Amino acid sequence: MTFPAWSIAPFVLMLAAIAIAPLVPALAHRWERPRNQLLYALALGLPVAIGVIAAGQGLLVTHAVVEYLQFIILLLTLFVVSGGIFLRGDIAATPRTNTIFLAVGGVLASFIGTTGAAMLLVRPLLNTNSERKHVAHTIVFAIFVVANCGGLLTPLGDPPLFLGMLRGVPFEWTFTLWPEWLFVNAMLLITYYALDRRLVAREAPEDVEIDRTNIVPLRLVGIPSVLCFVAVILTVAFVPSVDATILAHGHAHGMELVPWRELLMLAIAAVSYVIGDKRIRFEENAFEWAPILEVAALFVGIFLTMIPALEVLRNLAPRLPLNEITLFIFTGGLSSVLDNAPTYATFFEMASQMPGAPRVAGVPETMLVSVSLGAVFCGALTYIGNGPNFMVKSVAESHGVIMPSFGGYVSRAFVNLAPNLLAMLLLFIAQPWWAKALGAVLTVAMLIRAVVLARSGHHTAPYEHERAGIPAAAHGPEPDGPKHTGAIPVVDPGDDVPEGLADDGLADERPGGEGPAPAAAHAAQAGTPSDDALPAASTTASENHHTTDLDPGSGAPERTA
Repeated sequence: MTFPAWSIAPFVLMLAAIAIAPLVPALAHRWERPRNQLLYALALGLPVAIGVIAAGQGLLVTHAVVEYLQFIILLLTLFVVSGGIFLRGDIAATPRTNTIFLAVGGVLASFIGTTGAAMLLVRPLLNTNSERKHVAHTIVFAIFVVANCGGLLTPLGDPPLFLGMLRGVPFEWTFTLWPEWLFVNAMLLITYYALDRRLVAREAPEDVEIDRTNIVPLRLVGIPSVLCFVAVILTVAFVPSVDATILAHGHAHGMELVPWRELLMLAIAAVSYVIGDKRIRFEENAFEWAPILEVAALFVGIFLTMIPALEVLRNLAPRLPLNEITLFIFTGGLSSVLDNAPTYATFFEMASQMPGAPRVAGVPETMLVSVSLGAVFCGALTYIGNGPNFMVKSVAESHGVIMPSFGGYVSRAFVNLAPNLLAMLLLFIAQPWWAKALGAVLTVAMLIRAVVLARSGHHTAPYEHERAGIPAAAHGPEPDGPKHTGAIPVVDPGDDVPEGLADDGLADERPGGEGPAPAAAHAAQAGTPSDDALPAASTTASENHHTTDLDPGSGAPERTA
């Protein structure tokens, strides 16, 4: 059956609500409630499902529902289990520390999944940066690296690659993608380190002093949940589940109807929740159900409304100019706004119809590389490209971090991630020599930009109101903070931007109010001199202020946790 082009309207409305509703003051307060998000998702999704069934395509609805349940049960299990694990301690939130956090998460993502790695590390990362005011950029890069780009090396890393394994791609084949994995993640980490050096210099000196003074060595706690985490990984790797395609066509019988994998994962989640340390879960991790409820509510609408969108795409495929470059662009572009797992499956089937050798699981290998890279990497371009993205955002917001809006996140992704992916495309996928030369030039340009940003951090002093904690009406509220009671709602990029910040992709990373001198209050509690007690040279914002003592790469003495 051919779906008309207008049938994608509910999907467009679903995406529009996610992008716009948080920005409209009259809607934002209501939209943030999972119940209202679910009602909106069902209001769009149920009519689509009913219409598809009435058109005689009920198997598409069955397939979508089964995949949604498998998807959300995996996320739920990892969310619950990770809530019982805590990296106790507080080390200095220097750029090097934060970069190491992201690098470790990027490696773990390929072996415990992007969702597992993100849920395991996002809370310790937030706790480490709890004394800092500029935090949103760190969470954005955690979404880039840990929740997406790090999960390329094994089928366990990202759901699209797991679908590929189910279609016959050898488990070890994804290890051949290590050059692309290393390039993209290394460039992201270099960019992040440079931005964090710039932004740590915007922190009030007393906040930095508190962060450097309150040091507690890191220690992993919650061993029962760690064991449950291992059990989840083994379950995903080895326990079978219902085949959505076979079930949708009515060919599943007997034991094939039992979702063994999902049942076992739910049991593991229940064990972790019951036997896990309640203090770790509810006090140290500040565990609450809102993040997973938000993801479940939004994605039920996405999975249902994208049924016609995927069918329209399949019908359009024969007229598309498919090759290695366009497959990456099409797969990546759609993975950024559709869930990347079904998008991968769609273009996997398209590529299987193309000629070429050698072949992997019936697909020309060069084209399979493009589809895999596009699905995994480009899922980071929007909040909805990959399931963990929204979960990381929600966890950060539950900790009081004011995250960028949908549009604000996309703008950051296009400044800090898209050039990276373009360089990777030119260097590793495109064949002409001039394309590779252009990729090399772009890579050098990104490295130069990183150096400039990193060096600018040495000559950047906090704004006066950042030191004193006084709101600045001229610049608007801080989009990645404040992280305390009474935080001012985020304002999307577009208003006045302090000079010198517009060139780093974080134009909305600007100062804002936090209430009267919260850093001084923390200092008093920690036994650290408040702003009034600090030497004048450290509290005066001037053009000659340097922050070489704030960064591990500046020659300042470092402490070990």
